[in-house]
Amino acid sequence: MTISDNQLYRVEAAHPAPATLGESPLWSAAEQCLYYVDIAERRVLRFDPADGALRHWQLDAEPGCIALLADGALAVAQRNGLWRLDPATGAHTQVAAAPFDSAKQRFNDGKPDGAGRLWIGTIDDARLPQATLYRWADGGFAAMAGGIVTSNGLAWSPDQGRLYWSDTKAHEIYRLDFDPAAGAIGERQLFAKFAPRAAEQSLDEYGGRPDGAAVDVEGCYWVAMYEGQRLLRLSPDGELLREIRLPVRCPTMPAFGGPDLRTVYLTTAREKRPAAELAAQAWAGCLLRLRVEVAGLPANIARL
Repeated sequence: MTISDNQLYRVEAAHPAPATLGESPLWSAAEQCLYYVDIAERRVLRFDPADGALRHWQLDAEPGCIALLADGALAVAQRNGLWRLDPATGAHTQVAAAPFDSAKQRFNDGKPDGAGRLWIGTIDDARLPQATLYRWADGGFAAMAGGIVTSNGLAWSPDQGRLYWSDTKAHEIYRLDFDPAAGAIGERQLFAKFAPRAAEQSLDEYGGRPDGAAVDVEGCYWVAMYEGQRLLRLSPDGELLREIRLPVRCPTMPAFGGPDLRTVYLTTAREKRPAAELAAQAWAGCLLRLRVEVAGLPANIARL
């Protein structure tokens, strides 16, 4: 086990099997287990903390994110469209084709809002500012925002009045007014900005860039800092409240889980990392966890 620098948090590997590119951790209260994806290996995984069992379902294209459905199945946003996966039977059926050229883009981070509308952003393979934030509702996709490179960091405030969204490449997190009744968003405003890595800066000096995120019951925003080896807790005003140092260079996304929603599960990545780094960081790619003082918000249920 690794003790974080501030000695308040004990970070451990929930399971020793590493993912290549772990993402989209999702706590199922009904099953008391955690689902997540390995984008690079095209897998959906299920971790049961009661017995440590890890299962996976192989897909035909990269899954960017997953969401819970009311009947226990999962919505899976893949490069080639939106799918429904039934973990009980393994049935995997397409709901809709991708609303973009899947040879150039893929779905990335996404979550449902409180009404079950599924919001999913994309990432451009050429890392051009052509990523789009889509909303799935009433059987169709609508483009809601765009002009960024890597759509990430989706989360809502506890009252659903604010949507968070980030561009990992730009090192920026945005906040947007959100109308929960209409599923409409306002203009994006800068919530937090981080310094890009300077040419002469070592990775140990670099603070990282914002990846996936989650919000707690106090409205604070927890964000994984990719390549920064840290997890941050930001106030609703964007003030840094807590920095938790991690035993791996590339955390990707936190999610609150456990019976009291006070266990933070954190996916990580090892894809394309230097050999020396992987040798020094045995948990790179592993699912991590730590206990925190404040509970998180439960996962919303998507409606397809």
